[in-house]
Amino acid sequence: MSEEGTPGSDYTRLLVDDKEIILVGTAHISQDSVDTVIRTIGEIMPDTVCVELDQQRYHSLINKKGWESLNLKELIKKKQIPFLLTNLALSSYQKRMGLHTGVKPGAELAAAAQTAEERGMEVELVDRNIRTTLLRVWRKTRFWNKMKVMAALFGSLFEKQELNESELAKLRESDTLSSMLDEMGELLPSVKQILVDERDTYMAYHIRNAPGEKVLAVVGAAHLPGIIKLLQGDEISPEIISEISVIPPKTTLSKMIPWLIPGIVIALFIGGFFFGNRDQLADAATAWVLANGLFSALGALLALGHPLTILSAFVAAPITSLNPTIGAGFVTGLVQTFIAAPTVRDMERVGDDLMTVKGWWQNRLARVLLVFLFSSLGSSIGTFVALGWLKDIF
Repeated sequence: MSEEGTPGSDYTRLLVDDKEIILVGTAHISQDSVDTVIRTIGEIMPDTVCVELDQQRYHSLINKKGWESLNLKELIKKKQIPFLLTNLALSSYQKRMGLHTGVKPGAELAAAAQTAEERGMEVELVDRNIRTTLLRVWRKTRFWNKMKVMAALFGSLFEKQELNESELAKLRESDTLSSMLDEMGELLPSVKQILVDERDTYMAYHIRNAPGEKVLAVVGAAHLPGIIKLLQGDEISPEIISEISVIPPKTTLSKMIPWLIPGIVIALFIGGFFFGNRDQLADAATAWVLANGLFSALGALLALGHPLTILSAFVAAPITSLNPTIGAGFVTGLVQTFIAAPTVRDMERVGDDLMTVKGWWQNRLARVLLVFLFSSLGSSIGTFVALGWLKDIF
């Protein structure tokens, strides 16, 4: 096995199992990276070009009208709104940085795939499905670390980050990136392992097994050191790839928690009926309806939901709070979507609008997400308030 170049140069060349593998490390919002990728493909003329994308991200990059096909009602029904929110938070952060360089996030990956296709080369999407990655982070991370992840995502929505091409060049240096990843590993080792280490393994495996004798891979510079190390080591077994491609099941505790509060509430009502003052049952029911309904409706109001959406929050929350299979946000999100459906313009501009606090309330798609989030949060707060009232009544 031989190697030419360093991770800081345009590309790194490896000889692995009689296959020539050329690795290009990029910054995802850099025009220099776009130019480097196109130039290197033309110079190397590989049989196959591998890109750090999965099918979903590839489709969103090349399909400029992808938002037009977004079925918001289906996403709500399938309970994928949190996943959409996370995706928007990540893309909004990258796009905000990209505004200072004039480059769309992931432009170099799209350029790699398009250049390869134009030259008749094979294109391999070698990254793990993003939904699998995010769910593995969520389900393998402890509660307080989840809160840190959520706080970081929320903070990134409003953080002002200005980067020019010279600063991006520094970010592509392996020493700088390694230092950043080390800090991430100390703060949240499980997150770094899933977001970086597992994906390094997944991509290294698929790059190594890509068709052709000469393979060029375009990956983010943060992944370059890990992938090089893996390619220089023993071959990765398919069993390892299968293991890190699985979405972990929910823990027994996480399955029980949604049923725990409804169980307590029902037990209180049953206990009050048999052992307490039955005249207080009406007061208890009123307390439950008012606490859940009012807080959920307040959440919908703060999201500037339609009046009918606010009314649906008040009506639905007391019922959905006792049914773990459906939340208040499910109802309010659907109502808001039917009454004030996002336009094509809202879909297309959502990435730009989410870069400002005002934009969240102006964009109809973002407002549906806020209605879903705030009414759900309000219902949860109302449930705990109601439990306190029920305890006093009984």
